[in-house]
Amino acid sequence: MSMSFLPIWIVDVVGSILMIVFSLLCIRLTLLLKRRDPENVVWTYLLWVCYGLTCFAVSRSAGHLLKQLLHMKGFEDIWLTVQPYSGAINTLMFVVVAAITLFFQRTWTIYQGIVRDQNALHKTHHELLYLNRNLEELVQERTQELTVSEKKYRRIFEASRDMILVTGTDGKILDLNPAGREMLKCCQRETDILNRYFASFFSDDTQWKRLLNEIESMGFVMSVEADLKRLDGAIMKSLISAGLSRGAIPGEDTIHFLVKDIEQRRLMEQQMAQADKLASIGELSSGIAHEINNPLGIILGYTQLLRRNESPNTERHNDLVTIEKHVRSCKTIVEDLLNFARSSPPKKEFTDLHAIIDDVIAFIHQHAGADHVEIIRDYSPDIPPALVDKEKIRQVLINLIMNARYAVGEQGNITLATGLDVQGDHIVLTVSDTGHGIDPDDISRIFDPFFTTKPTGEGTGLGLSVSYGIIKNHGGEIAVDSTPEKGTVFRVLLPVVSENHRISE
Repeated sequence: MSMSFLPIWIVDVVGSILMIVFSLLCIRLTLLLKRRDPENVVWTYLLWVCYGLTCFAVSRSAGHLLKQLLHMKGFEDIWLTVQPYSGAINTLMFVVVAAITLFFQRTWTIYQGIVRDQNALHKTHHELLYLNRNLEELVQERTQELTVSEKKYRRIFEASRDMILVTGTDGKILDLNPAGREMLKCCQRETDILNRYFASFFSDDTQWKRLLNEIESMGFVMSVEADLKRLDGAIMKSLISAGLSRGAIPGEDTIHFLVKDIEQRRLMEQQMAQADKLASIGELSSGIAHEINNPLGIILGYTQLLRRNESPNTERHNDLVTIEKHVRSCKTIVEDLLNFARSSPPKKEFTDLHAIIDDVIAFIHQHAGADHVEIIRDYSPDIPPALVDKEKIRQVLINLIMNARYAVGEQGNITLATGLDVQGDHIVLTVSDTGHGIDPDDISRIFDPFFTTKPTGEGTGLGLSVSYGIIKNHGGEIAVDSTPEKGTVFRVLLPVVSENHRISE
């Protein structure tokens, strides 16, 4: 053996011996761990892996030692013969270790299932012990909870402002809360109403039959509209939900009804629809107005430039004047569109409404030719300063008074009155006229954008829509009452706000 290969030889021989020693030490440590926790399948797996790795270490180390020994003795040919067998044994040891690992995966899955079942059994065992020791106490607690729950739901039943009704499957009334008796105008004794059938309160028998069929087929109904007939003969628009409750034994099934009066909801839906419509048209109007406004400005500017170079008496000058007039009309419409679409919050301050009204009346007399129309003021001295945006309220008043002026025509009266409502929490501003009134078919549309009864070119149909939005932004209401050929009354309600309770907008 040459001196240069001596370190390699030493490392090979010593490393082979150390592999055997370390693998045996691993077996010893794993055996100690398994003795401490014999039921832990992980230690069993590690022990078998250590056995396999030890066999591999012994096989590999023995092969290396045999190789070095044969080389030292000069029997290289023998090593070449033995080498494939040594490699095969090493490979076989690795296969054994892999097989142990694959087998352990299945064993681990089974072991986890056993552990879960064992834990569940322990938990159930402890629960049974607890129940055996505390059964009487638990029964008392459950009885008390049931009593509290029954009282709570009875309070809900009694205090609900909606009708809660319990019937048999044939519709016979078994229980009815006070709100239900009030809604149906059942003022007689409770025992009398319990002898009636719910079907007798339907103004249309087919509605009850259809409702009952749906309950029997589906087990429930949700938000079905129906007309109920009170005992005093009045018809009540109702929204009915119901569910079938199965009894503990056959023949004890019941139906639980929840009945709501939907008149107020219908009113709110109409208001929301109006608000959605105004918002949608406002977005559309804003886009159209901005797209049109710039070209109109350019047309107007060039028209004015061309007029400067034209003699006032020429036909071309007259044509340019006509163009300028119509462009200005278009810009007025565009400005109305922008005012309608603008959703900036009002800049509120405490203001004397009478001063705003006087200012608007003076403006109308100066610029709108209302000398032939008598404008009557009927102010209440009791109204406090209103928290409003002066310019926006001024715009609303101009729209209402100009509409009244158009309605009265050549001769008539316009009355502006102020006061407080019955509760004293709203200022009432009334604009009434003695004009031709509004057709009943048009009343529901007067606040719609672009709706107008004026001839083409005399109105854009945006004035009342803009006014509606302004009053709503102030937390108020605007309503109209009109009789054809007798006149129209617009009522604006604005909330009363104390000066020491300012609202930040």
